[in-house]
Amino acid sequence: MNDPARRPLWLRLVPAEPDQAERLAAYRVAYPLVVIQPGEFATWEARVPEMAGETIIVRHTLRELLDRLGELLGEPPQ
Repeated sequence: MNDPARRPLWLRLVPAEPDQAERLAAYRVAYPLVVIQPGEFATWEARVPEMAGETIIVRHTLRELLDRLGELLGEPPQ
């Protein structure tokens, strides 16, 4: 599997942190209005909707971003 195009989608999304792919999927199911995506400059970002707008969170790794979301929203059920 040296060809990146032939890797599973989840591994292409988080190649440096494959252990976080399942956690990312759990957040997306538990919080469908929160947008979690790769950001600019090798970062990850989340847009959390609020009554008067949104909160944008940016972290260098997906693990750090999901940890922060866990602090704000609670960890999703596994």
